[in-house]
Amino acid sequence: MSETREEFRDGVITIAPLELAGTPFGLIFGAAAVTAGLSPGESVLMSATMFAGSAQFLAVSLWSNPAPWLWLAFAVLLINLRHVLMAASLARKMERFQPWQRWLAAFVLGDETWAMAERRALSRPLTPAFYAGMGVTTYVWWVVATAVGAIAGSFIPEPQRFGLDFAFPAVVIWIVLGFSKSWHAAPVVAASAVVALLTHRFVEGTWFVVAGGLAGMIVAVLLPAPKQAADER
Repeated sequence: MSETREEFRDGVITIAPLELAGTPFGLIFGAAAVTAGLSPGESVLMSATMFAGSAQFLAVSLWSNPAPWLWLAFAVLLINLRHVLMAASLARKMERFQPWQRWLAAFVLGDETWAMAERRALSRPLTPAFYAGMGVTTYVWWVVATAVGAIAGSFIPEPQRFGLDFAFPAVVIWIVLGFSKSWHAAPVVAASAVVALLTHRFVEGTWFVVAGGLAGMIVAVLLPAPKQAADER
């Protein structure tokens, strides 16, 4: 039991700095949701049940009365397809997870949770308690930040003009840059970024998410494995 508590605490400590840096992202979403016409309660309910930051921003940007439900569902599904890739990469590292724990882990899976879980798995086994510490912290932080942003958003018109919504992308960039110590990550990241930017520029919708992910995967498959590269040298 003491080991479980320690693992849970380690998960909280690991993810807390990222959530602190990403707090403006939640505040901006809450304010944007209210500006789009949702009530503070509806904004918090969306975060509590949907729990998908970028997809929620997309849904709010497309929100109208009446809401285009089919288009909203398709757009949200498209932008969340990256979770399939993240879940697949973590699946092999969840030997200690029971089936029901995997289902709960899937609900709180996010960019920062995935990245920190992958980093943890590089040095130590990934445990349910550690993942729960990250997941619970991330979930509570996001819902609370949404609530505060929704309440404050009633008094702040056009909150996006402050530029605080760049805080979370900056955190993700930091995660990506520090994730790999070899040169193999550079062409993968570069291919994903270039293709995503070009797709975003010339193709409407959220196809840039899928295009960037596919480009990165293709480059990763074509590159020689680190061990093979070392042998060739």
